[in-house]
Amino acid sequence: MKLATWNVNSLNVRLPHVLDWVATEKPDVLCLQETKQEDIKFPYEALSQAGYNAIHIGQKTYNGVAILSPHAIENPQLGIPGFNDEQKRLITATINGIRIVCAYIPNGQSLDSDKYQYKLGWLEALTAYLQNELAQHPKLALLGDYNIAPEDRDVHDPAAWIGQVLVSEPERHAFQGLSALGLHDSFRLFDQEEASFSWWDYRMAGFRRNLGMRIDHILVSTPLVNQCTRSWIDKEPRKLERPSDHTPVVLELSC
Repeated sequence: MKLATWNVNSLNVRLPHVLDWVATEKPDVLCLQETKQEDIKFPYEALSQAGYNAIHIGQKTYNGVAILSPHAIENPQLGIPGFNDEQKRLITATINGIRIVCAYIPNGQSLDSDKYQYKLGWLEALTAYLQNELAQHPKLALLGDYNIAPEDRDVHDPAAWIGQVLVSEPERHAFQGLSALGLHDSFRLFDQEEASFSWWDYRMAGFRRNLGMRIDHILVSTPLVNQCTRSWIDKEPRKLERPSDHTPVVLELSC
């Protein structure tokens, strides 16, 4: 079973990339973030023609998350129950017995911003939600754009990022809180190349110079760890014309 996550930074722009990628890679689950479109404009028909079912929660211009699969998508949940949030950032469903949680965690903007406090509150609500989900669904995977680089090795230049969002201690502590629930960073279950990143700024030739960060992750619950066989970052879509600034992160399971 192949799971993947990809912040597409506008599905209106990147739909051809997504359709080409699923045709080649044939993921069993693809979680998308930043679709940036209302539900009425989501390309259900095009995805169906490609062999994929889909669920989506979106809004105009910002945010938006979706789960795609050629398999049945069961028991969907939109958003975080009990958390009052107008932003469309979380969607959950069960696919082939695995509870799939697709998340677009807030960026935070800056450490002195109200958006940073919103991010920390959102992470707290997510952690509580996942604790409840894990009690009901021991096999669970959390896929998405976390907007958190968990360690310095996940940043091209850690010194340059001191005092900024994505790497602050409270954000990394929140990431560790997810690990404390029994969720494991599947990418780090395997030996990986140094300077492995999933996002590169459009500016300053960031991708060509590999000035990136690893902020897109697939965390899996303990019952899934022994089924993980390979995890990698697929850089090919980042080389396309008008690419997203993110690229897919992929995990293969033996189930």
